[in-house]
Amino acid sequence: MQQSMVNLWRSARVKVLLMALVGLLSACDPQRISELEEGVSTEADVRERFGTPEAVWEGEDGAQIYEYNRQPAGHTNYMITIGADGKMSALRQVLTPRTFAQVTPGMPMEAVRRMLGKPMKITQYALKRETHYDWRYYESPGVGESQVFTVVFDADLKVVRTMSVRDPDLDRNR
Repeated sequence: MQQSMVNLWRSARVKVLLMALVGLLSACDPQRISELEEGVSTEADVRERFGTPEAVWEGEDGAQIYEYNRQPAGHTNYMITIGADGKMSALRQVLTPRTFAQVTPGMPMEAVRRMLGKPMKITQYALKRETHYDWRYYESPGVGESQVFTVVFDADLKVVRTMSVRDPDLDRNR
């Protein structure tokens, strides 16, 4: 019994430390963003401030889109476009209701993943033959209650429906 309490305590400490680290990283994001300028900053500037991207997606006309993910504890995912000329042409925080509205039934999972970045959680429901991808976000940038946007995929990994709910972790963390 005592050993399980020690393990529980260690697990809780690790979670708190990870949450603090993610908080520090995302707290630095506004500073990093302010140091970059579209059309001027280079790929090297972006990598110097944000590090190695979570993923690199092919864009139009030879551009590359760098994904900087702040999930599962954060509320943002950044997509930074580097043009064929090596300059940053766009920096977007994609976890917004406006972007979520672009997710439509029938859309393939890969397109959703490319649009929103890596989800905070993936849950498979074998009996329903569904897979749920969840992203944590704020309804307005940095304000309001934490929300979770869910995309439900069928067995062929095509979008069936989407939904947003109040973040259930809010109640557990109080």
